[in-house]
Amino acid sequence: VLSHNLCTVLNVPHDPVALEEHFRDDDEGPVSNQGYMPYLNKFILEKVQGNFDKVEFNRMCWTLCAKKNLSKSPLLISDEDAFKVWVIFNFLSEDKYPLIIVPEEIEYLLKKLTEAMGAGWQQEQFDHYKIALNTSREGLSAWELIELIGSGQFSKGMDRQTVSMAINEVFNELILDVLKQGYMLKKGHKRKNWTERWFVLKPNIISYYVSEDLKDKKGDIILDGNCCVEALPDKDGKKCLFLIKCMDKSFEISASDKKKKQEWIQAIQTTVNLLRAGSPPPHKEARQKRKELRQKLLAEQEELERQMKELQTANENKQKELETVRKQLEAAAARAAEEEKKRLQTQVELQDRFSLELEREKMVRQKMEEQVAQKSSELEQYLQRVRELEEMYKQLQEALEDEKQARQDEETVRKLQARLLEEESAKRAELEKWHLEQQQTIQMTEAEKQELENQRMIKEQALQAAMQQLEQLELERKEALEQYEEVKKKLEMAANNTKSWKDKVAHHEGLIRLIEPGSKNAHLITNWGPAAFTEAELEQRQKSWKGKKNTSE
Repeated sequence: VLSHNLCTVLNVPHDPVALEEHFRDDDEGPVSNQGYMPYLNKFILEKVQGNFDKVEFNRMCWTLCAKKNLSKSPLLISDEDAFKVWVIFNFLSEDKYPLIIVPEEIEYLLKKLTEAMGAGWQQEQFDHYKIALNTSREGLSAWELIELIGSGQFSKGMDRQTVSMAINEVFNELILDVLKQGYMLKKGHKRKNWTERWFVLKPNIISYYVSEDLKDKKGDIILDGNCCVEALPDKDGKKCLFLIKCMDKSFEISASDKKKKQEWIQAIQTTVNLLRAGSPPPHKEARQKRKELRQKLLAEQEELERQMKELQTANENKQKELETVRKQLEAAAARAAEEEKKRLQTQVELQDRFSLELEREKMVRQKMEEQVAQKSSELEQYLQRVRELEEMYKQLQEALEDEKQARQDEETVRKLQARLLEEESAKRAELEKWHLEQQQTIQMTEAEKQELENQRMIKEQALQAAMQQLEQLELERKEALEQYEEVKKKLEMAANNTKSWKDKVAHHEGLIRLIEPGSKNAHLITNWGPAAFTEAELEQRQKSWKGKKNTSE
């Protein structure tokens, strides 16, 4: 029965023999879906030519599935309207099984219905519904869509008749390809009278009927790319006229008002332009564009997911690399800790060695301090000698009468000056020796330089103190020289009053001998004991004294 009815609706000849032949092995049991689909494709669907009534075909399919799947709850729409919504679902659904209508197409359909009802579109309400829908599944089945529209969720405040008219209008546009319809007056070709007709504009034809129930069809106006439409001036008492020119005929039509006239002219011209361009109807083209956009977005989403997977894989690889680097860093840290331990051990050894060096330097400094103390003692002796010289100078002032004694005093002072110079030279040599030792100590190692810097500063301070002492000795020598000059002047003044120079010298010769440490060189021996100078030094002093005497004379 099913196969026979399908063949009847699709205008395909029914072949009972092929049916019996296909199902001859299934006589003992029910026909399975897997067994019937090959027969349906091979013996029925492959023979369809396209010259069948699609509405009747849809109605037959609706009869087969509606009773089983349609919701039992009461709906605000009739069974006929539910059938039209079901057909619209089949047009807007995705091309994969099981059939669903995605949220974008649901929004498109609800907008069309709302517009047909003359109501305002509630975008915010649909957004909330879309969010709730996306969290549970990808779209709605045909029966869920019928229940959504029949529940009145997006048509609140509208009566059943308004909703039914809106569904019928959308059904005519999307399924029956009705671009525009309405009552207008048409001028006859033979009798030239004006008759009211119901016009229906489709993508390639304009059909006109006696009434809008479409039962009594009066004729068709075949449209193609050569047709045109133009407005006509009012005549014969008729207004809002326009003319449709085709290859074989022209049709004069009168609209009810100027607005309807302009709408019909624009709709017919748009249809002719689409025929010239070979484009599909606007709603089919829009559906194709929406589908392509969804496919593009899906492809972009898949590409994005692929890139995210690649990024995730790369991130995992990076994590592995980071883990490897972390392990390497831990190993390096362990090695660094071991090296740090060795370095600390080396540092302790160096500190011990530096401590020993420091103790050694302390001992050297102590010796130097002892030497400085010894030099200080010698300086005290020198100062004592200076004080003794001052006392001698006082005694010489009382014995100025003797010129010879004054000469001897002068020679003694000169010898004292030479002694001071010799001591000064010895101190300079000793200071240079200390400085050389300090330089040699600094150059011992570069690593010890920083540790010994403070000690070097202490030595330099000691050197500077010794230099200051040397400068002080130089000042004292100059003061002694000045005193010598004063004594010389006084001696010259006293020379005039001297009577017996030899007696004075014999009397005072024992008083001018200095008390000082003995020299390491061989000394001359006089009647009064060791002399103050060696023989070589005495000759040098004598030559110097004679040269100065000749110069003064």
